[in-house]
Amino acid sequence: MEKVRQWSWIIGALAMLAFLLFMHGDGFKKTPVRYWDVVWNRDGGKDVVDKLQGTGFRVITERADQIEISFTKTYNVSLGNATLPMNVDKRYIVQRGRDGFYAYAIFERLKGWPRTNVDQIRFVYKLQQDKFPFMAISDNRKRVMPTARDRANGKPLAYPEAVLLTKTSNPDLRGEVDDKYQYSTEDKDNKVHGWICNEPPVGFWIITSSDEFRTAGPFKQDLTSHAGPTVLSMFASTHYGGKEVGMTFKDGEAWKKVFGPVFVYLNSVRSSNNSLRLWENAKEQMLEEVKRWPYNFTQSEDFPSSDKRGSVAGQLLIQDRYINESLVWASSSYVGLAAPGNVGSWQKESKGYQFWTQTNKQGYFLIKDVRPGNYSLYATVPGVVGDYKYETIIKIKPRRGINLGNITYVPPRNGPTLWEIGIPDRSAAEFNVPDPSPTLRNQLYTNHTDKFRQYGLWDRYTDLYPNHDLIYTVGADDYHDKWFFAHVTRHCRNTGNNTYEATTWRILFQLKNLTTTGNYTLQLALASANNAEVQVRFNNQSTKPPHFTTGLIGKDNAIARHGIHGLYWLFSIIVPSYRLQEGNNSIFLTQSRRLGSFDGVMYDYIRLEGPPQW
Repeated sequence: MEKVRQWSWIIGALAMLAFLLFMHGDGFKKTPVRYWDVVWNRDGGKDVVDKLQGTGFRVITERADQIEISFTKTYNVSLGNATLPMNVDKRYIVQRGRDGFYAYAIFERLKGWPRTNVDQIRFVYKLQQDKFPFMAISDNRKRVMPTARDRANGKPLAYPEAVLLTKTSNPDLRGEVDDKYQYSTEDKDNKVHGWICNEPPVGFWIITSSDEFRTAGPFKQDLTSHAGPTVLSMFASTHYGGKEVGMTFKDGEAWKKVFGPVFVYLNSVRSSNNSLRLWENAKEQMLEEVKRWPYNFTQSEDFPSSDKRGSVAGQLLIQDRYINESLVWASSSYVGLAAPGNVGSWQKESKGYQFWTQTNKQGYFLIKDVRPGNYSLYATVPGVVGDYKYETIIKIKPRRGINLGNITYVPPRNGPTLWEIGIPDRSAAEFNVPDPSPTLRNQLYTNHTDKFRQYGLWDRYTDLYPNHDLIYTVGADDYHDKWFFAHVTRHCRNTGNNTYEATTWRILFQLKNLTTTGNYTLQLALASANNAEVQVRFNNQSTKPPHFTTGLIGKDNAIARHGIHGLYWLFSIIVPSYRLQEGNNSIFLTQSRRLGSFDGVMYDYIRLEGPPQW
């Protein structure tokens, strides 16, 4: 009888996997609801989408408590440039007593294989649109969503992903904007998201227990769930970073990486009146999965269990003598291990693993369950400009803990603060984020802390400054109200040919006791840049060439995609004292690139420092 029960469970598990992995859509689109895909190209050519259709199958584990199966796709060298030069092993695990299944994939390039670029790796589920109307991403980001058909019947806006809903199956949604990028989330916060069906009351969720296999660090933003209904597990992408965060493989370069496992979780309640309980239960399940990480049940030597990993501990301190003569605890800082590189290189690193944690109030940190290998240790401190990197390569070995003791970050600074605009936190959230156009709202973000996710905010600059640009007076103006969140172009609406013009922002400030024997410093930190160039001039807007230029920088597209930041940039600009004058001074910031409405930057923080005092 026990053997019958055992085989009944195995048959049921295989049936569930077959249903979830191979069922098709509900008629609106005859496409598979479940797939992996990779977006890749050769030498920057046309992108190719590979759905990773398997050519091999095998059962890895078949026990009374667990089944693991494998679908493989093997690179055929004879096909040359026609196919992705990688081997891919997709794994699925069902465990007895677990309401769902685990999915992960092993990607591998062998030595000698041709060069290639990879822009995206993801795992996708498209659910039945007449069954799953309600989406949940976080406690304050959950709502009834439009269907794919509603979007198809809508009015396209500035790009295909953004649609004005004009004819909807649910009349309450008519007149709203829908855009999948409005539901993006930083990876550090992207642990669980999914959909709820009312009849029957069931939930479908993707739970991600760890960020170690994701790319570009904890602040990397990416897609979650969106109208369709679609559920995504984004393992790698160029979203909010551009090609700089993509994977580039040289001719002959060998590489292997495990993406996942993630947990596809299914839950239910007895009554549709309690359907929101499904979200609460999904969060509880997420916490349980996080505690279980790293999983010890995967049958791959490429995924080390906890007893084959190491750890790093220490205390991070800040030394800024112009603020405090003593060392200061680096509270709530992000400290992480990533591939060896330059200061801040972790935000563009995509081929290796990353391990991050937050310090406690006293700056202590513990990074545990780290895969063996060589890493650099990096840190970023809220309220402190710049990035930290530990000077020595850290070698992680199995079952070994490394204690670095006290480590000290000396942030960029040349002199005392004369004035500052913003908060150095890699974000533009503290600045003036305007209300959207009344006809282009997403009601979820009305009176919401994430108002920056509304559509079309870049165009509001032209509404607010139709004939002149922003002028900010230090000491009189409040950057929360006066400093627009994005330095963008002005739309020349009256020309009839859809053109844009460069914009110049002006900072007015008083300077007393001008020092003529030393240099001043302007710390200019950017939270985002997209096809932008910031030119800096002092007291003369017409100076050619400008006193400083960033040059053409950035492709993160965060302005269009409703991100309040993209990649971080820091420029320490030396200002000879002869550029300034006693009394009234002006700094002119010109964003000179003007090909379109999304060209621009978001400022993180600006600080003028006096000459060094020691």
